[in-house]
Amino acid sequence: MIVTIDWMEEWFKRFDQEYFGGKLPLPELSLTRAKTRLGQLAFKRASRWGRTKLYDFKLSMSTYYDMTEQQAKSVLLHEMIHYIIGYTGLKDTSPHGVVFRGMMDNLNRKYGWDIRVMTSTKGWKVSERVAEKKKAKGPQTYLMLAIELKDGKFYLSRVNPGFARRIEKQLPMVRELRSHRWYTTQESYFEDYPQVRSLRGRRITKNDFEKLQNVLTPFEL
Repeated sequence: MIVTIDWMEEWFKRFDQEYFGGKLPLPELSLTRAKTRLGQLAFKRASRWGRTKLYDFKLSMSTYYDMTEQQAKSVLLHEMIHYIIGYTGLKDTSPHGVVFRGMMDNLNRKYGWDIRVMTSTKGWKVSERVAEKKKAKGPQTYLMLAIELKDGKFYLSRVNPGFARRIEKQLPMVRELRSHRWYTTQESYFEDYPQVRSLRGRRITKNDFEKLQNVLTPFEL
């Protein structure tokens, strides 16, 4: 299924009554085409007399994937937990802290949901619109940065090409750096890597990195 505003409104109201005591006003609902952020709760913040209040809540969900009902409802519930915490002024230890995880675990355990702090979309079916767009564009070329640290750890990043030279200039300032190398590839495996604009990456093992070199072509900036 592809999420719609009507679907979001219907299930928001149902879940509010069933799980949140009917306390939550319907926020502004919107759709995105985000690949890695399946849902998001945005809000404005006002501080007065040392107290902070959140308002103008906006709940968004992505139409990038053709999700199952269970997947979509779990994403919606994830954002509604954020909403109830922010709306009622509960204090948590972090965005996905003790309070959030307690509510998440309770809903999963009692009602069989699959709400997660981080959801892997590997293997998820993209929407028909996205699939057609990808087909029309043809194979995509990714710019990859491989980093080895002095302690033997390996990191791999898919870099936004517009920020590659900036990152290259930052690398000599990393004391722990042993070596780095740029690559290009059209391997679809790297589609799941978030495209970064700063010096960060996904940690992989040395063995996995050596295997991946078979589909990576050395590249000079």
